[in-house]
Amino acid sequence: MSHTPGHFGTPARRLLAGAAVLSLGLLTACGSDSNSGDSAAKTLDVWIMEGTNPDAGPYFEELGAAFKEQTGAELNVQFIQWADAHDRITTAMAGRELPDVAEIGTTWALEFGAVGALRDLAGDIEADGLGGDLVPALHEAGTVDGATYGMPWHAGTRSLMYRADLFAEHGLQPPTSWDELRDVALQLKELEPDMIPFPVIGGTEYTVDPFIWGAGGQIAQADDDGTWTSTINAPEAVAGIEFYTSLATEHGLSVAAAETWLETDQLQSFQTGQAAMVINGNWTVNTLLEDDPTWADRLGVVPIPGRQPGTYNPSFVGGSLLGDFNSDEPELAWELIKLMSTGEYGARWAEQSGFFPGQQSLLEDVADRAGPLVAPFATQMLEAGASVPVTELYGQVQGAQVIPRMLQSILSGSATVQEAADTAAATMDETFGN
Repeated sequence: MSHTPGHFGTPARRLLAGAAVLSLGLLTACGSDSNSGDSAAKTLDVWIMEGTNPDAGPYFEELGAAFKEQTGAELNVQFIQWADAHDRITTAMAGRELPDVAEIGTTWALEFGAVGALRDLAGDIEADGLGGDLVPALHEAGTVDGATYGMPWHAGTRSLMYRADLFAEHGLQPPTSWDELRDVALQLKELEPDMIPFPVIGGTEYTVDPFIWGAGGQIAQADDDGTWTSTINAPEAVAGIEFYTSLATEHGLSVAAAETWLETDQLQSFQTGQAAMVINGNWTVNTLLEDDPTWADRLGVVPIPGRQPGTYNPSFVGGSLLGDFNSDEPELAWELIKLMSTGEYGARWAEQSGFFPGQQSLLEDVADRAGPLVAPFATQMLEAGASVPVTELYGQVQGAQVIPRMLQSILSGSATVQEAADTAAATMDETFGN
């Protein structure tokens, strides 16, 4: 992804030196009374990540006007950098200077909820009948033990991107199963010997996770007592890892350099004409088109093919939630969260930012009317979206690069798939406290 929020990657954690501010109200105290002459007026402080929507100013001006008309309250919106956001929030927690409402990455919701910084929104969601209309994987990411610490706002997912022009030139069809993925890559290896048919990258977990899930495996599972145990070394998960890595180790469809590639490296290999197929995110489509509009005729997208023909591998759904940091005005905070994440303003933000809405009905509308470069990603999210283990401890697993290290040991030949998976499971279980 072009920016690296906590829900798609691990941000650098440093104290915010400055932030751009869009003031739609007069006060900055959380949920405070306005002293503009109307003692009944309220102002909510709102923190939003900068850059997701490149032209967020007009959106929040209109949102602020609508919110004031609806509630009489005003908004004070502050934009902060993703890379600084985690530390900004934790520092604000210590100083009791939190906003009323803030955008948070999905992987942060449980962390902040566990220490009591976020209000449980489950009751509000249920009271307004929204629970059944939220994108399941995004809703699940912010929910634990029945408490929901963030309302789905927008999200992205990964699918299979391929060179549609080359496929057409050689009479090839996009794959609909694991076998077809392997076979078409082998054909491309012969037909386009100077290209990488399918880079098998080792610097991220998000390209192997779909094959773990597609084989019926899981990264980890919650036990009855609420503790987590890694299952990445179970037979089903190992089968998925085995297939994914075998594309490089057995079939020579990748290159050695890809062993440590990040998704950005993989995208660059596709963008420069080196790679014929990659697994990457919907947010990269605009990047390709902005760089070179001819990608509109050269790019193809399909959901990640599943083990059996016509099925899809689940793909990680990562995005942003809206959280109430225990606002003094919880009813107003919820009205704002609902206004931003559903209906007109939920759809508008998703469209402007290039991501997908967190409301299922809005996402279905996108899938129905989107073009061929967007609709497959929406279908992926609707029909085969997934989340990583829903525990704040998994952030530590990701921070330690457990799965990338596993992949790299397999791809380099220093460990078998089972050996590498056993090592990864042992490391995870140590983090989980087992």
